[in-house]
Amino acid sequence: MDVPAGIWWLTIAAIVGLLAFDFVFHVRKAHVPTLKEAGVWSALYIGVAILFGIAVLVFGGTDMGVEYFAGYVTEKALSVDNLFVFLVIISSFKVPRADQQKVLLFGIVFSLIARTGFIFAGAGLINSFAWVFYLFGLVLIVTAGHLLKPGDSESRPADNLVIRLARRMFRTSDTYDGDRLFTVRDGRRVMTPMLLVMVAIGGTDVMFALDSIPAIFGLTQNVYLVFTATAFSLLGLRQLYFLIDGLLDRLVYLSYGLAVILAFIGVKLILHALHENNVPIINGGEPVEVVEISTGLSLVVILSVLAVTVLASVLSPRGRGQNAVSGARRHAAEYLDVETDPEQRESIFRKLLAEEAVIRGLPEKYRARIREEDKLMDLLRRAHAAHDARESPPGGGADAARTAPPRS
Repeated sequence: MDVPAGIWWLTIAAIVGLLAFDFVFHVRKAHVPTLKEAGVWSALYIGVAILFGIAVLVFGGTDMGVEYFAGYVTEKALSVDNLFVFLVIISSFKVPRADQQKVLLFGIVFSLIARTGFIFAGAGLINSFAWVFYLFGLVLIVTAGHLLKPGDSESRPADNLVIRLARRMFRTSDTYDGDRLFTVRDGRRVMTPMLLVMVAIGGTDVMFALDSIPAIFGLTQNVYLVFTATAFSLLGLRQLYFLIDGLLDRLVYLSYGLAVILAFIGVKLILHALHENNVPIINGGEPVEVVEISTGLSLVVILSVLAVTVLASVLSPRGRGQNAVSGARRHAAEYLDVETDPEQRESIFRKLLAEEAVIRGLPEKYRARIREEDKLMDLLRRAHAAHDARESPPGGGADAARTAPPRS
């Protein structure tokens, strides 16, 4: 189904309007969103995406509606996984909590621009070369294999090639100046870490597009649906970051679920390529009679896999333990090196205490592993020492004993 140019321009105007509204009314003035604010606006953006999908169902038919929802759910799940890396980058650059919204919004805008370019490039390739489906399918299967490799999101590097080149070519500052991108140091105009972290997130988004765009083309080849599903999955991602910040590290099985989904879509693409085959070295350039996977079945599989992996993550002791450890590490670092506002620092320390309480309640085998992490234990001790020095009377007393990091 061809979408009229007027609908395209209305859709683009609506998306740009939502991004502008987000900046003017939420991001321009630096602040830390409350849980209520993040929840309300996350629900609003998801609601807008669902209403748009219903409109597609009504005006475009069942097939288009199912394709849109399958693409939206897949892109949203991949976007949530991307938040893990955003979290690592933001923590590595020690971005103050109140300024993180601007960094995330920049990342979303850059990602939308980059992915739009990839979408039209991918559509052009598909229209010109049928064998591209083979390539996209292989890319997704290889990506699924990488997701299954053991790894810790805490160790993912944030200092990529673009950042190293920027530090070498431009004068940079090691300290922030509010949310300014440039500042003056010793009479010279220099780049602040705020601009560097935006470049890091923007560069990372380009890599994310290399698996997300083939994935959605595996569900629909309608460029309008690919664009809108991608755009609506990115809108509201900033609010979702603050809403599920405390749950991100607990989704320990999400990468496995995404690996299954990407591999499934990769197989779907290869089957479709075989059905439309014109590559001479495969079956003499003739189509191969294979079973194709319907988009409706794809949507059911995607939703089922996500439901199982999220529930398994949230309900498992491993998920609870990893969430507490990662949160304690992050909040201890924020307390020591990032935040300067006394009220915000006290809020961070209360979260740290709550996470340490969770760690104390874990089975012994998990606590034993945690005690072996010398860097983590040292970080927790320094956070408690800094808090005791600021809050406790001389000698520490009962308060110091009560706030000691977990030892058992």
